[in-house]
Amino acid sequence: MNFQEIIPEVAAIEVDGQTRLASKSDDPLPVYGERILEGYRTWDPFRSKLAALLLKCSRPALRLDRDSKVLYLGAATGTTVSHVSDIVCRGLVYAVEFSPRAMRDLIRLCERRRNIVPILADASHPEDYAFMVEPVDLVYQDVAQRNQAEIASINCLRYLKPGGDLVLMLKTRSVDVGASPQAVLSQEKKKLKALEFYDILDLLPFHKDHWAMLAKKPL
Repeated sequence: MNFQEIIPEVAAIEVDGQTRLASKSDDPLPVYGERILEGYRTWDPFRSKLAALLLKCSRPALRLDRDSKVLYLGAATGTTVSHVSDIVCRGLVYAVEFSPRAMRDLIRLCERRRNIVPILADASHPEDYAFMVEPVDLVYQDVAQRNQAEIASINCLRYLKPGGDLVLMLKTRSVDVGASPQAVLSQEKKKLKALEFYDILDLLPFHKDHWAMLAKKPL
C-alpha cells in the first residue's frame, strides 16, 4: 500500500482505487467505524471538517508536530479530536465540550488515549478552564454559535502562543442566515483583528456553508 505524507502522522493512501486521508495511530480500535490499514486510520472528510481542509488546501494547513499542544473548542464526541490526538502523539489536546451527553463519549475515548484532556465547559468563558490549560501551539474551533469569532478571539488572547495558529471552522448560517457567506466572512474577520489571516477556504463539497479561516498570532 502506498503512503504519501501530507503532514507528520497524516498520509494520503489508496483505498479501493480512491485516495483517502489517514492518520497514523497506535490505537488498534476504531473510534467511529473507520477502517484501520497497516496502522493508519482512514479519515472521512464528510465527518471531519479538518480532514476536508487538509484535502482542499494546496499547502500544509496545520503547523503541528508530535510534541505540539492544541486547544480544541467544540470537541463533540471526539471524531476529529481522535485524529488530532494521532498527530500530536507526544503532545496534548485540551478538548473543550459543552454538552454532557457528548462528553460521556469523549471520556470513553480519553480512557484509551492519555494525550487528550477532556474539559466540560463553555468555550465562551475561557477563564473557567484556566487552571488546567497551558499556552498552546494551535487553537482549533468548531463551535456552531452566533458568536463564533468572539469565542475564538478570547481563547486565542488567553491561550495561543505568539506565532501560534488559529483554525476556525466558521458556519456562516449560524452567524447570519440572511447574509451572504462573503459578507459574514468579512464581518467575522474584523472581530479577529489581533490575528494575521493567511487563508480562507470554502469546505464544499464536503460541508455546506462552512469555511475554514486560518490565522496566526503575531510574534
